[in-house]
Amino acid sequence: MSEERLVDQVRERYERIARGEDSGCCGPQATACAPIGQAVSLGIGYSADQLAQVPTEANLGLGCGAPLTFLALQEGETVLDLGSGGGIDALLAARQVGPRGHVIGVDMTPAMLERARESAARAGASNVEFREGRLEALPVEDGSMCAVTSNCVINLVPDKARVFAEVARVLRPGGRLVVSDIVLDGPLPESVAADVFAYVGCVSGAMERRPYFALLSEAGLGAIEVLRDVDYLAGVAQTDPAWIAELTERTKVSPAEIVGRVRSVTYRARKPPSGERCCDSSCCA
Repeated sequence: MSEERLVDQVRERYERIARGEDSGCCGPQATACAPIGQAVSLGIGYSADQLAQVPTEANLGLGCGAPLTFLALQEGETVLDLGSGGGIDALLAARQVGPRGHVIGVDMTPAMLERARESAARAGASNVEFREGRLEALPVEDGSMCAVTSNCVINLVPDKARVFAEVARVLRPGGRLVVSDIVLDGPLPESVAADVFAYVGCVSGAMERRPYFALLSEAGLGAIEVLRDVDYLAGVAQTDPAWIAELTERTKVSPAEIVGRVRSVTYRARKPPSGERCCDSSCCA
């Protein structure tokens, strides 16, 4: 399947999730999404206090970590959320940077953008906006961001090198990113690697760990530090065993062949400082 067709498959699936028509956190019953989304989010690192700060509709339980826990946002900073989905991380960031700060969420799925904008209006968050766009061509000005975050989205993009180049472009010198994403410790069985269901489920689009982090370095991002590293499929098996059952049935592999190989990692990196421009609260205000 071509890269553009894969992108279309991802967009179509997340359109259905945003409308409550497909499995994401909760299957087709949109009314059941809130408690299951909360359970998933608590399991991947969000606190109950964080979840209480945003409308329940913003939390679709689609992440694989809680990157804002490590981003240490400051009052007045500018923040970019890659693949902002229902808006949970963008809204949490908006609270942390305060009225002098600004948060931009970018997503390619119209229904997700609509959902996030409605959640922002419900939360009264005037310092956050959501823009339609691809991560390979961010609708954001050069050197305008103090911080970048993303939660389980970069693995869904075929051209990850382009994503990291875009991150480096939009970050100010000295700016930082904290990302939760999926990487592989070893190759997947061929039937899993070729399966579209596994791709849109954040598995077969993932890269192996070493080349993934090499792309970050090649984009000019340094000081890479892994902050959290857990077995992604073990967590999915607890929260959504039906998804694991469907994957193994489709691909004819046993869980033992893939569990432990698919990792959820949260990492930090930084764009090196240069010249007179900085990226602390004094210059980002």
